[in-house]
Amino acid sequence: MVEYQPISCAQHERLEFSVLRKIPLLLEYREGAEKFRHTVLPLDVATRNGAEWLKFKKLDDEAVAEIRLDSIISFAEARRS
Repeated sequence: MVEYQPISCAQHERLEFSVLRKIPLLLEYREGAEKFRHTVLPLDVATRNGAEWLKFKKLDDEAVAEIRLDSIISFAEARRS
């Protein structure tokens, strides 16, 4: 596994705020060589094993997933319909 690279404090705070306020996000991230883009509901930001993690629920299929924060390419508040 690649050594964890911390994200900026500002980005970390935005993620935590989204968890607290239940704000859906348009999240783009990578897993290995693959890139993914989903609208998600962030559930938790946690520190474990020397890395920070985002747990989220994909809104398209309700699947719950978890990624390291340094695998995030971008995220923004999703437009609410």
